[in-house]
Amino acid sequence: MSGERVNPAVKLSLPLQYQQDIFNELRAEDELVILARGLGLLRVVTNLLHSYDAASNNLVIVVGADDRENEWIGEALAEHYAISKTPLARGLKVINTDKATVPMRQRIYEQGGILSVTSRILVVDLLSKLLDPETVTGLIILHADKVVATALEAFIIRIYRQFNKIGFLKAFSDSPEPFTTGFNPLANRMRNLFLQKPSLWPRFQVTVAESLEGRKKAEVIELEVPMTDKMREIQNAVLECVEANISELKKANSGLDVEDWTVDSALHKNFDVAIRRQLDPMWHRVSFRTRQIASDLTVLRSILHSLLTYDCVSLIKYLDTIIAAHSAPPGSTRQNHSPWLFLDAAHVLFQSAKSRVYRGKISNAELSSTSKALPTTLEAVLEEQPKWSVLSDVLEEIERDTYHNPVVPDNSSNAILIMCSDQQTCRQIRGYLQTMRNKVERSNGQSDESDVPKKADDNPSAESMLRRKLRDYLFWKRNFAKMNDTLYALKAKRETTEVPGFTSLSSRSTPYHGRAPPNKRRRVRGASSTAATPGRGPNTSVQAEVEESAQVSTLLEEIQPADQLEEVHEETGLAEDLLDMDDYYELFDMNDLLVIYPYDGDMDEHILEEIRPRYIIMYEPDAAFIRRVEVYRSSHTDRSVRVYFMYYGGSVEEQRYLSAVRREKDAFTKLIREKGTMALTITHDKSLDDPQEQFLRTVNTRIAGGGRLAATAAPPTVVVDVREFRSALPSLLHGRSMVVVPCQLTVGDYVLTPDICVERKSVRDLISSLRNGRLYNQAETMLQHYTTPILLIEFDQNKSFTFDAFTNTSAPGSFVGDTSTPSSFATGGGLINPANPKSAQHLLTLLTLAFPRLKVVWSSSPYQTAEIFAELKNNNPEPDPIRAVQIGLDFDIAAQLGAAAAGGGGGGGGSAIMSAAGIEHRTFSQLPQDMLRAVPGMTPQGLERLIVETNNIHQVANMDVDDLTPLVGVELARQIVRFFRKSVFEDEE
Repeated sequence: MSGERVNPAVKLSLPLQYQQDIFNELRAEDELVILARGLGLLRVVTNLLHSYDAASNNLVIVVGADDRENEWIGEALAEHYAISKTPLARGLKVINTDKATVPMRQRIYEQGGILSVTSRILVVDLLSKLLDPETVTGLIILHADKVVATALEAFIIRIYRQFNKIGFLKAFSDSPEPFTTGFNPLANRMRNLFLQKPSLWPRFQVTVAESLEGRKKAEVIELEVPMTDKMREIQNAVLECVEANISELKKANSGLDVEDWTVDSALHKNFDVAIRRQLDPMWHRVSFRTRQIASDLTVLRSILHSLLTYDCVSLIKYLDTIIAAHSAPPGSTRQNHSPWLFLDAAHVLFQSAKSRVYRGKISNAELSSTSKALPTTLEAVLEEQPKWSVLSDVLEEIERDTYHNPVVPDNSSNAILIMCSDQQTCRQIRGYLQTMRNKVERSNGQSDESDVPKKADDNPSAESMLRRKLRDYLFWKRNFAKMNDTLYALKAKRETTEVPGFTSLSSRSTPYHGRAPPNKRRRVRGASSTAATPGRGPNTSVQAEVEESAQVSTLLEEIQPADQLEEVHEETGLAEDLLDMDDYYELFDMNDLLVIYPYDGDMDEHILEEIRPRYIIMYEPDAAFIRRVEVYRSSHTDRSVRVYFMYYGGSVEEQRYLSAVRREKDAFTKLIREKGTMALTITHDKSLDDPQEQFLRTVNTRIAGGGRLAATAAPPTVVVDVREFRSALPSLLHGRSMVVVPCQLTVGDYVLTPDICVERKSVRDLISSLRNGRLYNQAETMLQHYTTPILLIEFDQNKSFTFDAFTNTSAPGSFVGDTSTPSSFATGGGLINPANPKSAQHLLTLLTLAFPRLKVVWSSSPYQTAEIFAELKNNNPEPDPIRAVQIGLDFDIAAQLGAAAAGGGGGGGGSAIMSAAGIEHRTFSQLPQDMLRAVPGMTPQGLERLIVETNNIHQVANMDVDDLTPLVGVELARQIVRFFRKSVFEDEE
């Protein structure tokens, strides 16, 4: 594909020079493109796909695209087709669900075109030869930063390059930071991608800078909004708590790399994840205090985000839930384990947040008063977010500008676009804009309006919205304690009535049984009904002041309007004559639109193209969107854009934005330096071409010097269930020169030999399977069909290789086995009911006692599992994929394949196996088999014939000796009839 020229009939939409340069490089050779965020990565990808779609007999596979990106690419290709009128263009086809049957996928592959296939489906189709890799024109890999050695995308690329040496391969990413972590990170990622050339395009690249700065720039107005004194106090208090937690972590974990554990790094969105990643290998050895601090860092970071995005009432409600989650239940003596709650800064945090909403207390005399007026000692403060007033000023300025200049001088519209970080902020701004003109003229229901000064008519206010939120908050707070008291009362009653170690069938859906785990976060009010004194409670230094139910009820009544319907009409501005909307349906005028939209990655480009806004208000900073506006303005010289860039000065919002820009710049600098010194990676594997090399790779010299395997050059084969391709193990097995045959297995996950079947369980899946009894059924079916069934317990490579770490994190003390169902562990027909089977170790012991022939293998990582499988396969025959699929089914696959081949059907061997494995089939229920097995004299051969030839136990019980004799023989037929027809009252008679 190198040096291929673009068809002149193809119309491209790449207005900027750097986009054209990237496109020309990609058409000339295979490479990895790392582009800065916001510079239009998907636009380059869609133009590249359109150039291939215009050619005939092309089959291009897009790997790694999510649903939103598939929608984006599909719409862009349709627009290209509408412009260029290319007759051969077929658009994008998506295969992203298991509902696409094997014949359907095969037909789509044969038709060719541009296909977007999920990784799990594509790897199965490539291995089974349903999609021949040699027929693929090329692969387009999105999100190349996620392609690590164990990823499915790396598996797909390896299979593709193993059988296809001439097809093209292009990889894309707009996230440079992952390419800078580790030793030689760029070279390692290039090796996983089977590519040799990286192409780096940061914002400071010469061509990019000239493309965005050489033309007319967008008009940017930077608005630095100062925080209020209370907001600054809260932010400083939270940062002080973060710094204290980081210091505690450094002291307790001096052996780790703590150089980057700073307050500045804590502002980055992945800081708590990075700390947990370092602690995971030793998680079972760290103290509970360290675990709690790692969890508290996430809470503190969320408080920082909530301070700048939530209104004052929503913030205090969120803080109340934090206090409740860290408080002990009524009557408990358990102490709080969050160290930051004992700091003075935490007390300042909660008190300052409360003072932004209301201040004052209510005396007992005022509590007993029946007056509707708000007590004079309680004052609603309701501090507004500083950005709200600035936003209203900006909108007023835009309104004046459009009034004096009603005619748009260019191709843009007078639409206003407000961009926010998330949907919650969008709803907040919408509520403010809808109610900011509704003034509250009366004070807390009092007739005297002199208590509250009226606001000027030209000064917008959020008082109406905040009063409504305050009313909802007080209603929630009044009922919060009652709800939790009721929950704890029910829980205490259940604990006294339940038998330890036994769970009834009706309670199987309850996530926790018996006593709650000590580390469970309890949703309890900090100032519960059990607290008798105001101020700080015994378990925390930030216990909120006690507000009795009468106090909350009184305050709720004061701000509750007499007529709810009137308030709705006042806030929304609805009139009675507008309730009938039949006469008001019409299209919005683009010049009258005000759109509030959250940042949504590459989808923002669609918003800019469709709305063509003349005014853009960035309510919160986002570096990627700033570049998208630059690209939009530089791509459309006939459109003018004015951008209002708002941010809180001296806040974590500003620091987070500057930190993100600096991190991206440093990442590109490291990549440029590594690219200059990176050695050329040779990806050619001689063993794939030389038969002698292939033979030597199959010989194991540890067994008789390789002499026992000298008679065959066939590589080892492993039959893998298609559902196992979510894990990294099939990729690692293929990397060890094993032939991986994907099938839909009914018994087991991996079949290594005709006698060895493996059921692989991750630790969390093991715990879940032990609790619901599914593992018992799986072990029983393996024992019925295989001589050597194996239960493989596989741990995560990045976590500690110990069982205690997982049992501690999965609620110790609450692990109860269900012994009331037929899927319980049983031996000799009797249920095993140990004294207190609460841990996974206990239930695993019961499993081994129930099935002595079941082998249990422990693996510390998928890499070790691949080595274990290689050792188990040594000097053993290879498995039969057709037989592995047939086990557990009620028909003979080999016979059906033979009949299909005789009738002229069929196809490739691997494709035929997948077709047989993918058809609808019926499995046998395990419980009726256990009941038939208990019949006196029943043999395994007779049981198998009865299962196959009869429909249910009712039919077997009604059959006579003549009907049963052809199936099981005369003697066994007589015993079965005697058993079912024996009267249960004979002994009494």
